Amino acid sequence: MENSFNNKTIIITGASTGIGKACALHLDKTGFKVFAGIRKQNDGDSLKEEVSDKLTSIILDVTDIKSIQSAANIIEKESNGELFGLVNNAGIGLSGVVEVTPIEEIRKLMEVNVIGLFAVTQTMLPLLRKSKGRIINIGSTSSFIALPGASVYSASKFAVRAITDSLRRELKHLGVSSILIAPGAVESEIWEKRKEYKAELRKRVKPEIAEHYTTLARFGDKIEQELKKVPAIEVAKAVTKALTSAKPKFYYPVGSDAKGATITSLFPKRFLDWAIMKRIKQLGG
Repeated sequence: MENSFNNKTIIITGASTGIGKACALHLDKTGFKVFAGIRKQNDGDSLKEEVSDKLTSIILDVTDIKSIQSAANIIEKESNGELFGLVNNAGIGLSGVVEVTPIEEIRKLMEVNVIGLFAVTQTMLPLLRKSKGRIINIGSTSSFIALPGASVYSASKFAVRAITDSLRRELKHLGVSSILIAPGAVESEIWEKRKEYKAELRKRVKPEIAEHYTTLARFGDKIEQELKKVPAIEVAKAVTKALTSAKPKFYYPVGSDAKGATITSLFPKRFLDWAIMKRIKQLGG
């Protein structure tokens, strides 16, 4: 990495596990001064065992504006008022068919994945503007294709892509970049959480409603089994490229399924619907 990036300050949301933790570890090794946003102090204690003294864990709940402002105040104080990079990673990965997904769970997901991203970005922008920094938003394959059974999650990730595009145009004249990292399936404990969530959701659904979605349920289960999950470090490497490249790309798809999704999303919608429904019949039958 270029020496000019050494000790540049970065804040990562959702750094306790998965992609966020991988980014914190990798960026720390790369030479950045990392503030790792966590929700519980014991997560910070665990993280501290794997990093240098430059990394600072910081309590950050993206749904709590006071928590966000407190984090910004700490960063401002400890980095001379400058912030080079914001990695908006915090997110919830649960979803289900529209008819059976509880509204309160939809609100919770949107509060974290979308409103939380807005809130953190708004609060950190004065610091990013001062350093002509970069906003890195973690999207998904679902930022480009919305499969049946994933409407809620896809809606949030389509929103993340839209926010990234709009910010890129809003902030260009200020020298602040806005970049989307779009991973496909990533090795993470999130898959076990998804499995547990789906099992619990299916228990709550009335049998007469569940029977309408039996094929879709089998399709979703088989798709998850077939996914080629990439290590989270691959996402961290893409984030590092986005932070250090002289001319970063607008989008960085990570993994074969993500790269395929960006291309497939350009197909005519009727053809895409036909292909998806054919795949459902093949796997869900």
